[in-house]
Amino acid sequence: MPPVIARGLEGIIAAETNIGDVRGDVGQLIYRGYDINELAGKVSYEEVVHLLWHGHLPTRAQLDKLTTALRAEREIPQGVIDFLTSAPKDAAPIDIMRTAVSMLGCYKTTRTEVLMPENNQIAIKLVAQIGIIAAYFHRSRQGKSLPPVRKDLSEAAHFLYLINGEVPTKEAEETLDVAYVLHAEHGFNASTFTCRVVASTLSDMFSAISAGIGALKGPLHGGANEGVIHMLEEIGELSKVDAYIEDALAQKKKIMGIGHRVYKVLDPRAPHLKTMAEKLSAQLGEPKWLQMSDRIATIMKERKGLNANVDFYSATVYYSLDIPTDLFTPIFAISRMSGWTAHVLEQLADNRLFRPLSAYTGPEVGKTVTPIDQR
Repeated sequence: MPPVIARGLEGIIAAETNIGDVRGDVGQLIYRGYDINELAGKVSYEEVVHLLWHGHLPTRAQLDKLTTALRAEREIPQGVIDFLTSAPKDAAPIDIMRTAVSMLGCYKTTRTEVLMPENNQIAIKLVAQIGIIAAYFHRSRQGKSLPPVRKDLSEAAHFLYLINGEVPTKEAEETLDVAYVLHAEHGFNASTFTCRVVASTLSDMFSAISAGIGALKGPLHGGANEGVIHMLEEIGELSKVDAYIEDALAQKKKIMGIGHRVYKVLDPRAPHLKTMAEKLSAQLGEPKWLQMSDRIATIMKERKGLNANVDFYSATVYYSLDIPTDLFTPIFAISRMSGWTAHVLEQLADNRLFRPLSAYTGPEVGKTVTPIDQR
């Protein structure tokens, strides 16, 4: 029998993992045995980082130890800062993040006084510094000064502090923290699998994560939430939604934030983000974006049987937090850094090089070379 070809590796189990599971048929997302609904709003992002890395939620002492370790690594090398301040101001932030993470690999990354393996130290450094990289570039491209890092703020609060230059409200911090929790892990998605493929060659963690960020950039992966806001801005008003969607469907255009490769029912992360979007929209007195989103979701469910995914409402949440649109995907990378590093550590713990086969569809062997003057 001819080999079965699974385009996009759909349905193929490439490896085992005990980090996370996406059960698309029932709309369930699991982190180390915890349903995402059990975690969202009940634990902090830092607790989820510990969970993904170590397999269990931390005790108070363990959380304090991790928090201290993360905050101790917030100072990024001056050479990377120089790059962030000299890079083209119109560059895509996700491109800057990819390059800056690669640059981090050029600097000494381990401390002899820290009693843990090198890759574990690198994982801490990456989670601690990825948000600072994004925020510093954003400040620099605006011609603003770079606030010194602080060690008294959570990961979510620290990012908002850096981009705005002031400590966020508790509500804004909690909103972004929940978004971080919801985006931290999602099985063998494109970027996570990319990280594991690179790690399987025994390349370094910086290379693996840089490759993962490159995969996340794509509009079929992390870039979708930017597309949602661009779509809403293009539509402009609630009264124009129906006509826009009808025209898009007639032209077979993809509606950003709708449908999912794995989930056949509602993305379990979407309701959490929708609730936050509703709350923020009410506070701001600007319900238009949410109303438009709800109408699009209704039409697509009725017409195509497709549900909104995590990108659909996260776009409104970030927009309502006054975060620039081109930082939406970087925020995805900031939160997913915990999952990526967890998967790299797991891959290296029992490594097997990823080396799939391909089905050759070219001409059969037998061609002969014609001298160049006779071609």
